[in-house]
Amino acid sequence: MKKLLFTPGPLTTSHSVKAAAMEDMGSRDAAFVTTVKEIREALPVLGHVSKEEGYETVLMQGSGTFGVESVISSTIGENDHLLVLSNGAYGERIVKMCAIHKLPHTVLRFEEDEITDPAAVRRQLEQAPHITHVACIHSETTTGLFNPIEAIGAICAELGKTFIVDAMSSFGGVEIDIRKAHIQFLVSSSNKCIEGIPGFAFVIAEKVALLKTKGQARSLSLDLYEQWNGLETNGQFRFTPPTLSIMAFRQAMRELEEEGGIPAREARYRKNKETLDKGMEALGFVQYLRPEIQGHIITSFLYPNDPSFQFEAFYQALSDRNFVIYPGKLSKTNAFRIGNIGQIFPEDVSALVQAIGEIMQKEAALSK
Repeated sequence: MKKLLFTPGPLTTSHSVKAAAMEDMGSRDAAFVTTVKEIREALPVLGHVSKEEGYETVLMQGSGTFGVESVISSTIGENDHLLVLSNGAYGERIVKMCAIHKLPHTVLRFEEDEITDPAAVRRQLEQAPHITHVACIHSETTTGLFNPIEAIGAICAELGKTFIVDAMSSFGGVEIDIRKAHIQFLVSSSNKCIEGIPGFAFVIAEKVALLKTKGQARSLSLDLYEQWNGLETNGQFRFTPPTLSIMAFRQAMRELEEEGGIPAREARYRKNKETLDKGMEALGFVQYLRPEIQGHIITSFLYPNDPSFQFEAFYQALSDRNFVIYPGKLSKTNAFRIGNIGQIFPEDVSALVQAIGEIMQKEAALSK
């Protein structure tokens, strides 16, 4: 039995996606260049926009963090100022990027178990008119909450701010209308809800905003404009591309379409979460977040109220049964996380819950 990954990425992938990465591919082969073009044209459509409507897709080698840093370090000009909205580890990661690149920025923080408050964002922007850009995490993987990007985007549009959204763990598994949410730069990666393998990030950008980044990058390899310009000029990456990851991603996109697109995939993920919630509640586990702010991508559970519980032993016992979960990153309390995404189904979640129950029962017996 193969291991099932109940994590926010990398995810469990289909055999056919993995098989698509088994054939060597030259970076200048016509077949590869065509594949890159197809992916760049198809990705915006998943966000209800298109190249014809003034949106561009930039593929960037590396993890999702590479894509976020490419956007952050390329879009903030000398006379710009970024407002970072943070309620978890990934918002704080953007703050760290700003510090390293010495970018003018302000941080508006919220508790890790609270969503970003649009009213507070409005107040901050009205009190600090020098702010030009706003960055927000959509699905904050620290806890699993969803931030209200449409409401925040509407405020940014009203006040003339450029809106950057880290949709790493949500794009492909949640319906996002990029235009409706007034997003200028959306970032995600190959190994999340589209169910590809690790290797690259992608940025869906409003072309007008993208063109403004020319000459502003603080990095050679993460220069968002030059990466886009290279792809536009000859269809090729400036530096060695992740060829096998891209071929696997094309297959993953085909499988997303065959499943019924994002609505069908979101429905499966929601069913996974529903199965998980019911099963874990029956075992006595308590969720960290209030239901009204909890997304369906990943769920945080508090440690059992038992001093003998050891997460490392719990994790290893599950791994020995071929189930891989995720540690917590919370600052307030101890918790672990279980992902609902990837090539997993409700019956897989039920099997996980059964294994958790058996492990907890065994541990209870041993502690007597």
